[in-house]
Amino acid sequence: MAKTHYVCQNCAAELGKWAGQCPECGAWNSISEQQQPLPARATSASSALDVTPITAVQNGQREQRYSTHIEELDRVLGGGLVTGSAVLMGGSPGIGKSTLLLQAAAKLAAHSGNTLYITGEESAEQVALRGQRIKASDQQLQLLACCELEAMIATIARQKPCAVIMDSIQTTVSNRLSSAPGTVSQVRDCASALIQQAKQLGHALILVGHVTKDGALAGPRVLEHMVDAVLYFEGDRGHAHRIVRAVKNRFGPAGEIGVFEMSDRGLHGIRDASRLFLAERHADTSGSVVLACIEGTRPLLVEVQALVAKTVYATPKRSAVGVDVNRVSMLTAVLERRIGIPLAAHDVYINVAGGAKIIEPAADLAILLAVLSAFYDRPLPVDGAVFGEVGLTGELRAVAQPEARVKEMQQLNFRRVLLPQANVQRLQESSLVTPGLHVQAARSLAEMARLAFTTAS
Repeated sequence: MAKTHYVCQNCAAELGKWAGQCPECGAWNSISEQQQPLPARATSASSALDVTPITAVQNGQREQRYSTHIEELDRVLGGGLVTGSAVLMGGSPGIGKSTLLLQAAAKLAAHSGNTLYITGEESAEQVALRGQRIKASDQQLQLLACCELEAMIATIARQKPCAVIMDSIQTTVSNRLSSAPGTVSQVRDCASALIQQAKQLGHALILVGHVTKDGALAGPRVLEHMVDAVLYFEGDRGHAHRIVRAVKNRFGPAGEIGVFEMSDRGLHGIRDASRLFLAERHADTSGSVVLACIEGTRPLLVEVQALVAKTVYATPKRSAVGVDVNRVSMLTAVLERRIGIPLAAHDVYINVAGGAKIIEPAADLAILLAVLSAFYDRPLPVDGAVFGEVGLTGELRAVAQPEARVKEMQQLNFRRVLLPQANVQRLQESSLVTPGLHVQAARSLAEMARLAFTTAS
């Protein structure tokens, strides 16, 4: 006998009766009625299971991986697709998810064997046309246009591919459920069935997920906990490059990024991403600072720009693109309180050029020096790069991996580094401090401002 219950389509909370607002997440008009068969109950207690010492498990063989032969994608995945793993990729519509995965599917088919690409949003002819345009075709690449879960599972069991790509999980529907495609129950149950089959048969599984207007993956939050890796496809339609970021990875470093360039022939990986982000930088311009940051395990040089203008409002505006606007507001308060810069009557705008997004606190010093440069209308040295975290008391705090940051700077001919004093000793031990490298270190923001602008003048 079917049981009627009410499920929130935003957070998957189950309720006994309908309500206009979900008590768990606060979303309005998100609760819908659904019917599911009652689960079978065990009639007797389960028997005890055998346990395994952790040392015996660690002595097992290393996981097998399938390389996608796309260097930037393999970097994000931690070296390739692990057999039996499930990967969830999300991104805005039209950003290039299907294009990149079709390229990866063609290379997997050419080098690893039978690969199955399941499309629920397009026909097989549409996918084939895209494959011809971007030269992503192979005899071992199989296409299936289907939305029914049971048919997919039967086809996968018969074909036994090395990898399965499902585009997208929101279009998949199970005949066992009466709810519409894309609802919480459909997404959760369909994803669970596909992941369970991947674990049993040993093929790699990639699920494409839609995103909400806020940029988060649509569907139940439990979906991100079910998979082994979660990748976000980032980018701006006004820029040619795209960034794939791993926010979760059980088989590699989380936070790793891959940089791609979009063209009419598909997406191409960019190994030297720092040159891309600095390609259009104007030298000797006030409000411009080069930041040496770390994304995952990868050092990057990006340009942080600032603009300071007198406000016409009662409350000055703080706006940021590429960094957290709340952190920018906090840093401008530190600048005003600890150095005495009168920013209460000025609007402050921060932009990370090229569409990059920086989330690490090592960008604090670059943001503040860019604001100071824009306020005084004095450019910083052209060959200098900056990194460092700033505390509320105005102190400069050490950041991780200063050696990788400085090494990336030297490769791009930056000969001056501004950093916290706490990082100097570790930098000297790495033998990267050569006569051609000018190190400027300070313990406080006020001291660093004097050093930076004394050198600039």
